Amino acid sequence: MKYLFFLISLSLLQHSWTQQLSDTSLIRNHLVQLTKSDAFRHHKNLKQLNKTAGYIRNEFLKYADSVSYQEYEVKGTVYRNVIASFGTNNRQRIIVGAHYDVCGEQEGADDNASGVVGLLELARLLNQQSLNYRIDLVAYTLEEPPYFRTEYMGSYIHAQSLHENKVDVYGMVCLEMIGYFSDEKKSQDYPLGILSLFYGNKGNYITLVKKSSAGKFAKQFSKEYKATKAIKTKKFTGPETLSGIDYSDHLNYWKFGYSALMVTNTAFYRNKNYHHPTDTMETLDIYRMSKVINGVYQSLITLTGK
Repeated sequence: MKYLFFLISLSLLQHSWTQQLSDTSLIRNHLVQLTKSDAFRHHKNLKQLNKTAGYIRNEFLKYADSVSYQEYEVKGTVYRNVIASFGTNNRQRIIVGAHYDVCGEQEGADDNASGVVGLLELARLLNQQSLNYRIDLVAYTLEEPPYFRTEYMGSYIHAQSLHENKVDVYGMVCLEMIGYFSDEKKSQDYPLGILSLFYGNKGNYITLVKKSSAGKFAKQFSKEYKATKAIKTKKFTGPETLSGIDYSDHLNYWKFGYSALMVTNTAFYRNKNYHHPTDTMETLDIYRMSKVINGVYQSLITLTGK
């Protein structure tokens, strides 16, 4: 009888933990909603950008303690970041961000609907969790050209606002292209060819990218993420000047002195659909994408429990 009780208890525990992991059917549905739209969500198509921002906001409202738009003007046009906050009673803050705009006439499934879906699933998973940090999930606009590396990037606006308001930020995680994987040989390139000797030539892993002297948070998050064993993971640390290491929203948090890192499948070093119309959800590995999200969630829970 005791053994039966043990098995039932174990089953309930496993079921409870399973409920806290990302859902591939929800991931698929979000990808459809974000990418199979009537128009493309680029900077010239404000109507579609706002429609996308509205979808993200509505999903956030289901789970977050608070949800808001961060609006700002660029050349007479108003653009929006979308922010969902959890654990708002805590002072110190962790930011997890991803951009929702695309580069041109394309669906942008991997770049970067995949990262945005990561935010949406994290929102669901973080709902009603006990946290020792405030966690802000931020969906950015205007990451892509022609505004990349300018002060018009949504992430620049957000990082600047944190700095100006003297917000206590522990660190930032950028989700940038987390859905494309390949087990084929020579499916992975690198900025330096010699790196294939250390990282392999198959694009079958996720990468945690940070700069040298990245700060405490980036180091601790990387450690916790590897420990989850959610998915095959490699860490890469290099100088800011190395091509590709700062090719996303985390670069703006570096500018304001925050500890930040990028979770990525390495973008164009692997996914040749990058910035092309062929970047569709049909090319993504949703199962492995879900594992990436699980790793982020489990890392955040571990960090906020310390």
